[in-house]
Amino acid sequence: MGSLGAVRLLSAARTWLAANVRLLIAIVLAAAIGAGAAYLIARDDSPDAETGSVSPAPRVIAHEVPVVEEAADLGFPAFATKNTTRVSGADPASDAAAVALAVHPSTGSVHGPSAVTLVDASDWQGGIAAASLAAAPVRAPILVTSGGTVPDLTASALRALDPGGSANTAGRQIFAVGDAAKPDGFDSLELKGSDPAELAAEIDRLRERLAGKPDHVLLVSSDEPALAMPAAGWAARSGDPVLFVDRDGVPDATREALKRYDNVPAYVLGPESAVSAEAMKEIAKLVFSVERVGDEDPVANAIKFARFASGSFGWNINDPGHGFVIANTHRTLDAAAAAPLSGSGTWGPLLVTDKSDSVPDALNAYLLDLKPGYAGDPTRAVYNHVWVIGDDSAFSVDFQAQVDELAEVAPVTSGAGAASLGPPPGTPESQPAPDNQK
Repeated sequence: MGSLGAVRLLSAARTWLAANVRLLIAIVLAAAIGAGAAYLIARDDSPDAETGSVSPAPRVIAHEVPVVEEAADLGFPAFATKNTTRVSGADPASDAAAVALAVHPSTGSVHGPSAVTLVDASDWQGGIAAASLAAAPVRAPILVTSGGTVPDLTASALRALDPGGSANTAGRQIFAVGDAAKPDGFDSLELKGSDPAELAAEIDRLRERLAGKPDHVLLVSSDEPALAMPAAGWAARSGDPVLFVDRDGVPDATREALKRYDNVPAYVLGPESAVSAEAMKEIAKLVFSVERVGDEDPVANAIKFARFASGSFGWNINDPGHGFVIANTHRTLDAAAAAPLSGSGTWGPLLVTDKSDSVPDALNAYLLDLKPGYAGDPTRAVYNHVWVIGDDSAFSVDFQAQVDELAEVAPVTSGAGAASLGPPPGTPESQPAPDNQK
């Protein structure tokens, strides 16, 4: 083609582009809107192959933005209701990651925890014993590994938490319990034991070095996971160690630990079928005092523990205005995953259910007994809040809705049916009378 022909072709192309530029823009915009695309412009920090310098050229990353068309797609009420929040993990590893990030947001100039405890997915005993490390001053949330590997979600949560070590953790960033995988790049401490009792005693020795002598010791069966689950919440709340006993005796590792705490009161969580009277007699010879709380039914066992109080030991939750955590007994390690929620936020005991579709009668009665009420002014009331741990395989939305109703604050009435038991708060009539007028 000659130079004249090339000039004419270029001129024709410019004329067509000028005439159709609006059409081209419209096509591009329509395509972007139709795909629901959002674009993130990110700097390309890859070095230039020849000069070694960093290229300033941006790269475009497209993300699909789904259009919500159904109310169910909004995530409510499964994600949360007015009185409940769900940690919707498909397994304990997911729940542990979510809880750790909820308790330690680690963003917006807020520092993450000094250390993180890793437990293996198969080790519910190690997880429950390690819950004492979630209490102050250590405050190490639990993350879950699996079969010698670190799941992607756990690794992602660990990067976000970015534990830095501190004096409260003896400079350690990771406590690896039992067979938990130990990721590279962290100052880690491995905690080992040949059986649950030895491993729990090893965790307790670390806890004592970091936090000092405990006020109490909590003993549970190493063979009854559903009955032991509530111990995790209390350990995270108090820092009290959780040690394991057999049905008819005390393992040597637990015996040695109790000898160190001979003037510390001990409490046994669980019925006689889990820890026999003979085992109780053996424990009594080793400690200052021992007392049992528990029930044959795991749901009732957790409720009795939530109600229990003996001196400074126990939740003593017998009135409204508290936080609660509910886990399914079929996912034992969720007790350890959720433990940090019992020692922060709306601090509260771990309750359990053996049903996923409806609230068991005993749990229904307990929450109904603690249902908050108000007389005249709901803004002056106390409130209950419940964390529900697990996805819809652990709890249905129907279950969550029932819990929400049980936790909802409600107006109370007098015996005569009046809407209020007295004058609204803040009125002169509501103030106590002077002593000389009583």
